[in-house]
Amino acid sequence: MTVPHPVHGPEELCAAGTRVYQRALHEGYVAPQDASAAPCLIDCGLLHPALDDPSRLEPVSPVTALHRLLRTSGEQIADQRRREAQLIDTFSTLIHTGTQPGAAEETPTLRLLSGKERIGQVIGESMACASEQVLSVQPHDGLVKPPFHHHEAAMERDQVFLGRGGRIRALYQHTVRNAPYVLARYEQLTGDVEARTLDEVTERLIVVDRAVAFIPASADRSLALEVRHPALISHFVTVFDRLWRLATPMHPETVQRQSLDGITPRQRAIAALLIEGHTDTDIADRLGMNVRTARVHIAKLATTLGSESRAQLGYLIGQSGILSQEEPPDRAR
Repeated sequence: MTVPHPVHGPEELCAAGTRVYQRALHEGYVAPQDASAAPCLIDCGLLHPALDDPSRLEPVSPVTALHRLLRTSGEQIADQRRREAQLIDTFSTLIHTGTQPGAAEETPTLRLLSGKERIGQVIGESMACASEQVLSVQPHDGLVKPPFHHHEAAMERDQVFLGRGGRIRALYQHTVRNAPYVLARYEQLTGDVEARTLDEVTERLIVVDRAVAFIPASADRSLALEVRHPALISHFVTVFDRLWRLATPMHPETVQRQSLDGITPRQRAIAALLIEGHTDTDIADRLGMNVRTARVHIAKLATTLGSESRAQLGYLIGQSGILSQEEPPDRAR
């Protein structure tokens, strides 16, 4: 089966075309059958039949070909610029027709931000203009500690905001309660700042003054969506408020999560996901831990309930009633 020759222009001459063209330049001509592997040479005007012998293909001088192609390219660019000028003339009239005198340009309700440095910069600019409240959801991303310059920049940004009388509310997963740098961060801040934790939280979210929100737009968080649509902002705030009421205080008030009948709070969260049929990897991802840690907790849960298999463990969890029991509060300053 013959593979069709790829379609391309002279600016990206293929390997076969380059070889045949170089041979034609060296020998002064090539036979048509020799050029059959590179039909692009004739299409691009680099080979043409000889006037005195149509059975031979002669090459066009590279200098001549280059000048011809550049002239053609220049004409195309000039045509494109004339088209751009016509578009500007046409739509300038329409823009002025649709704009009321004195009307301000509307702020876009959605904007895609690229690059973590750029995302941090825009968040910082939003907080620099804010004075009321910042709500944030910070899912565990497996980092022991963020890069130093990011940590310091965020600390300084938050403290300046708090110094203006702002209020910060942050939601994390329970797994960060064992991360010293998280508590140390809040202990260094002065002002109205609180942090709480849940077994599971939403993806990363930052809402500034109920005016602008930032959410990830890619799995690696290298893209973010800046949201200024009032309905979406209201939705984000409502979701945050409901999660906040369900969360366990971590700072400045600390509430210790208690075990029930030998089952730790983390094991109860794992049990709830197990009976829903989630894999170990899914459970670890949703609860902000690595897979090895999740499996250790599953093994301990199985031992506590006397299970000998994964299927039996799900049955015993349902029979034990541990998921219907309320966790008793034990508040400590």
